[in-house]
Amino acid sequence: MTSFDSSPTLNAWRALLALAVVFVMLATSGWTAIRGHSGDSEPRAKALAAWARDTIDGHKLPKADAKATELARFFGSLTAAERDRLADHYPLVVGNLNGAPVSLRYRANRVALTEARAVENKRMVDPRLTADGRQDAGRRMHRFDSLLDDGRQILAFDPSDTGRVAEVFGDLDHAQRVSVIVPGVDTNVLTFEKSSRANTAPVGMAESLYAAERAAAPKTRTAVIAWADYTAPAGLGVDAAIGRLAEEGAVRLSAMVGALPGKSSVELFCHSYGSVVCGVSSRELPPRVSDIAVAGSPGMRVRNAAQLGTGAQVWAMRDKDDWIQDVPYLDVAGLGHGADPVSSAFGARILSASGAIGHTGYFEPGTQSLANFAAIGVGAYRTVGCAAYDTDCGSGISDRTAA
Repeated sequence: MTSFDSSPTLNAWRALLALAVVFVMLATSGWTAIRGHSGDSEPRAKALAAWARDTIDGHKLPKADAKATELARFFGSLTAAERDRLADHYPLVVGNLNGAPVSLRYRANRVALTEARAVENKRMVDPRLTADGRQDAGRRMHRFDSLLDDGRQILAFDPSDTGRVAEVFGDLDHAQRVSVIVPGVDTNVLTFEKSSRANTAPVGMAESLYAAERAAAPKTRTAVIAWADYTAPAGLGVDAAIGRLAEEGAVRLSAMVGALPGKSSVELFCHSYGSVVCGVSSRELPPRVSDIAVAGSPGMRVRNAAQLGTGAQVWAMRDKDDWIQDVPYLDVAGLGHGADPVSSAFGARILSASGAIGHTGYFEPGTQSLANFAAIGVGAYRTVGCAAYDTDCGSGISDRTAA
């Protein structure tokens, strides 16, 4: 592995290579990746409009984009019956409000999922739809049905467009340490979980990490969030090569983390394009974020870790078979995402990814990559396995496991 070389000649060649890659993307995928995402649409837009007009006890409801502290005070002023009534009547609003009680969001999102499932169930037999449209409705209906399984804790849900969703594993209200998984390209409501190769999808990643953390520190109260509550790029098109969706996702990520209950520390585990989201959000993240760990990263839109402007410890890993290493690590007129986080010049602590296979194998049980994530998640820094060329990556950090 070589350091990030800033010589003018090498950078010029890298710029040309990056532009060539982009032209190939445009030729094969067109501009649809850029213009294929719309803003909020039915039915959440209708719910937000109705919420803005409604009142409770003669007082207008707070703005849905109000600060989490204001929303927390509002819900704290209501009776249990009033809270439940709002959740049942405005599930697509309450289920996505940072500052609303976690248990109330779970309730609201069950209502929203039930309604969304009914909509797709009707679309499956709608003769006005094409065969492909009815098949897509069937896939969405089955996904919503799965998300409604008993015991699932859905922290966020929006069926608009390709869909957004977040799920909690563990007791978020009482956790001492909270791990947040930020996934990358092609993440949507349909790919949120998979029956085959489960650990390549956000749900499988979170379940795998949660189990590994509990095994690593049984007495530490942990929770893991599978956070797919942003619009990710669809495929390796232009959206994956620029930062627009990362910037939008970063706003959502910072807001969610800032509104988490309690005083738990927070650790971000950012995979692929998710590491771009984490990099863009880093300056706005609250101090409770103690660690940012990236895997298979195309860059974090900075030249080095210091430019992230965060007090969190930055970690990076990449499997030797990960194709992401062939992506040009630069930023030319907004194309590309900056320096390679596993280069020596970047300044991250480099973790071993031994056992991981390819770009999507970092959360597989039995791998050093998952063991390292779990060690960071529970604060057992002295047990992390470093890459061969960064043997002191775990030094100088005190363990923070809770008894």
